[in-house]
Amino acid sequence: MSYADLIGVERARDVLVERLPAVMDHGLSFCRAVYHTTPGGGTVDVPGGLDAGLPDIRIRPDLSTIAPIPWEDGVASCVGDAFEPDGDGPCPEAPREVLRRAVARLGELGLDAVAGPELEYYVCDPDPSSPTGWRRYADATGNVYTAGRKGDPEGHLLRTLRHLRDLGLGVTMGNHEFGGGQFEINLDHSGALDAADRAFRFKAGVQEIARSEGRLATFMAKPFNDQDGSGFHVHLSCVDADGRSVFAGSHPDPSRGDDPPHPPGTASDGLSDVAHHAIAGVLEHAPALAALLNPTINSYKRFGPDSLAPWLTDWGLDNRSAMVRIPPERGEASRMEVRLGDASANPYLGIAGLIAAVYLGIRDKAVPPPPLEGYGYDAAKAPVLPGDLPTALDALAADEALADVLGEPFVTAFLTYKRDEVARFRRHVTDWEFTEYAYHL
Repeated sequence: MSYADLIGVERARDVLVERLPAVMDHGLSFCRAVYHTTPGGGTVDVPGGLDAGLPDIRIRPDLSTIAPIPWEDGVASCVGDAFEPDGDGPCPEAPREVLRRAVARLGELGLDAVAGPELEYYVCDPDPSSPTGWRRYADATGNVYTAGRKGDPEGHLLRTLRHLRDLGLGVTMGNHEFGGGQFEINLDHSGALDAADRAFRFKAGVQEIARSEGRLATFMAKPFNDQDGSGFHVHLSCVDADGRSVFAGSHPDPSRGDDPPHPPGTASDGLSDVAHHAIAGVLEHAPALAALLNPTINSYKRFGPDSLAPWLTDWGLDNRSAMVRIPPERGEASRMEVRLGDASANPYLGIAGLIAAVYLGIRDKAVPPPPLEGYGYDAAKAPVLPGDLPTALDALAADEALADVLGEPFVTAFLTYKRDEVARFRRHVTDWEFTEYAYHL
């Protein structure tokens, strides 16, 4: 039984199957500070953790998510929900609960979100001679968008696709990506909570399959200086109570009698006014969203001109140089592809942030600027996104509307945790600094 901590790491406990009825009755107790535990095993002093004497949370399994693990005979897995120790109220910083909160706010408008995640990652082989202990798997250049043994001589991709399909994660297809040893696997679209559950289990599954083969699969944003980073793109749309897309151009804005004039440059783009409001919401709250979708020090080394990762706050029609790309399909397939996120993001929090921004945009009838024309990465055309994690955290702290949707307890916990990460990094002497300064200074 597993659940995601603040940064999306899988926390879990093995339960013998005959004990499952008792677990259903009482849940499993975990120290609440697991949400505040760093990748290195330290505990950050987040309110409600150390200051409260390290109290418990209670995790209850959601049996609707149970599935046999294809690569582990005799074992099934499921996702759990986190509750306060008395078992009555949900734990407010639990990522699954944060997403539920955002979905509920969107539901106040009579809408539900549909999400389709895309995730990239690198596979590495052990290499004792490397400073990191790892080297990229099958590290040949130019195997961009390939399949088969050319860029994957040991069949990692097909084996992983089949395992994840059998786990019921709705994987659809995959390919070798731009970087040596880099792969992308797409997941089918579904309701937001289910999509986030599948993305969370996808990441954990890919890593576990790689470990079983003696390899490392990493969703780190930019693990190598000489290769592109790994993205977490989310295809997002909204549907009404009848399951119809409200992003389709023929769908009226239900809150207005007469349709207002289209935003500049959008009169014939095939999208509804609701879609334009949603796009505007994502653009307006993008600086704060960066903290959730680009949540590490390393994340901002993936950004920059000509990187095919976002650098500016813009949107475009079938334009991969924009932060928000509108794919060419229309009608019921109308959607936005938000390209802001990197693969290190917690899927629950990233999708929750996007839904919160969409909700605010639709609620406030926000209007986007004209769409990007041609190739982007021109800072004269659109605002620049935060260039580092501290700036993004400050933007999240200042975005009161977004924090209200996500929940103040969660935002406080997240900011405290991440600002501790920034402070620790600023005190750490890196290899770059030694190489740059030690000999000459």
